[in-house]
Amino acid sequence: MNTLNNSALDLALRTAAIAQFAVAILNLFLIRIMKWKAELARAPLLIREVFYIHVIFISITLSIFALLTWRFVHDIASAANPLAIWLATAIGMFWIVRSVMQWLHYSSSHWRGNAARTLIHWTLFLGYGAMGVVYLAAAFWRNA
Repeated sequence: MNTLNNSALDLALRTAAIAQFAVAILNLFLIRIMKWKAELARAPLLIREVFYIHVIFISITLSIFALLTWRFVHDIASAANPLAIWLATAIGMFWIVRSVMQWLHYSSSHWRGNAARTLIHWTLFLGYGAMGVVYLAAAFWRNA
């Protein structure tokens, strides 16, 4: 891959790293932002405990993705070694699956008819998909 394309991919990967870190931080405040405290209080104790642990571990996972990307951006962008390719593929698939789940898992009743929620739904779908594409491009796209 030539230097110009590597620079663009470096920038796209750094942008993805910042976005992932932002999502990790935002995720920690999601209960407050979405006003879910009352709903969670009504859930069985085990469901609440699992939910809170998953919130923390998703945030840790996204922070790890962000930090690894930031630290090894040049290796990932240039597919410098098999580990960089595997890492980019894994993170890319993570985000592609998350993007698809935005449509397949969530009921449209959560957002349809509400302009703000529709905007958030589309932003998440496109943002998660874009991160997936950036990582998969790093893993598989090569110029002769």
